[in-house]
Amino acid sequence: MTQPHPLLIAGQDRGGEQGIAALLSVNPATGAPNHEVAAAGAALVDEAVCNAAQAVRQRSWAQMLPMHRARILHGMAERMERDSERLARLQMQENGKVWSECVKQVHSAAATFRYYGAVCEATGAEVTPPRGSYLSMTAYEPYGVVAAITPWNSPLTMEAQKIAPALAAGNAVVLKPSEVTPSTGLAVGRIALEAGLPPGLLNVLPGTGAQAGGALVAHPLVRMVSFTGGTESGRRIAEVAARKLMPVALELGGKSPHIVFADADLDAAVAAVADGIFEGSGQSCVAGSRLFVQRTVLDQVVGRLLERARALRVDRPDAPGAQMGPLASFAQRDRVERMVEAARAAGAEILAGGARPDASHLGAGAYYLPTVIAGISNSARIAQEEIFGPVLCVLPFDDEDDLVAQANDSAFGLASGVWTADYRRAWRVARALEAGTVWINTYKQLSVATPFGGFKDSGLGREKGVGGMRLYQQPKGIYFAME
Repeated sequence: MTQPHPLLIAGQDRGGEQGIAALLSVNPATGAPNHEVAAAGAALVDEAVCNAAQAVRQRSWAQMLPMHRARILHGMAERMERDSERLARLQMQENGKVWSECVKQVHSAAATFRYYGAVCEATGAEVTPPRGSYLSMTAYEPYGVVAAITPWNSPLTMEAQKIAPALAAGNAVVLKPSEVTPSTGLAVGRIALEAGLPPGLLNVLPGTGAQAGGALVAHPLVRMVSFTGGTESGRRIAEVAARKLMPVALELGGKSPHIVFADADLDAAVAAVADGIFEGSGQSCVAGSRLFVQRTVLDQVVGRLLERARALRVDRPDAPGAQMGPLASFAQRDRVERMVEAARAAGAEILAGGARPDASHLGAGAYYLPTVIAGISNSARIAQEEIFGPVLCVLPFDDEDDLVAQANDSAFGLASGVWTADYRRAWRVARALEAGTVWINTYKQLSVATPFGGFKDSGLGREKGVGGMRLYQQPKGIYFAME
């Protein structure tokens, strides 16, 4: 191993914190080490946040003309696309997504920076209707220092989804990427400097949640936190934020219902169901992990689905034609295995998968086969807890009321999908589902222009869209006397 890759504070490469072990980046496709990355603890968190606060106090960024802030965000987008192969490879080597998906996510991340450049330039203050002899306005001010904490499943898109609107809003950002995938965030931080972002406005601190994340959230100069990750971690962040009276945006877990009515285009529905759970090895917060099928077509849907699951090509992520790679870490693969085995022991029927692939060239990686489970009720543990792996639970329903009751019987409410030829039914069910996103006759169709977030235990706040920039600003009323 060479020296650990440095972290980034105030535009400078820095070594890790004394007494804090470097992070080992591991390729989940092979089990081989990629490299080490310097890690931060409370001391470096304090240094980074204080530098970010100093950059904010200078107000040169917040008061910069929006068109100039937008130019830097556009410059970041251009450089990300220029470096798309390098960024895609960094992500693939750290979390195991197949190559085609990694390339797609680089371009999606670049598009997010470009979008928020446009939002920054086009969105201004508002004149409000007066109720007397005065002129009143609503201006929007940045919070100051924003902590952005991102997960390992889609690091490039998640980092862009937080950094771009927070910078567009005039804030400084301290990014703590997942310890599993620290390298893409560091690469984006250096691209930002190359694009002309003033030093100190984007700091990147790899580290563990215990050593860096907790110190970052609790720091008194951090005035807003944006977190994507597990629900229990989100609860702990919300508790700290409550004591600080600090706003948070929390995009948390999901157990999304994917619904197929008897009148649906079954071929199209089955294809979307398979993609909705097996793409990215099921490691997506919106993965359609509970499949509800109207009982009259249950056998047809399950038969076609099993054909797809068994034919799916599980291989190394850079292999030509690979459709599913490994899970992002060996710890995550082991967790998925334990949950499936517990369901099997409780009487669930494993219709497909439920094991590691037997191909010899995959033996050293964190692979797990596409898995379909039946013979359970919606109250089963496997149908209620987020698995975050390529595991689909099949659940029959009889009528619309039965479907809505089962689909909503979950602590989560992030996303859902409905397949039906009846637009009236689609509207009724979409309105009845307790979910932040409902897809009708499609699934995982995402747009940076459309607000995204969850109901219930799936989170607080909405990212994306014009409101995704306002999320990182606080409104201020300004009055001019006219008498």
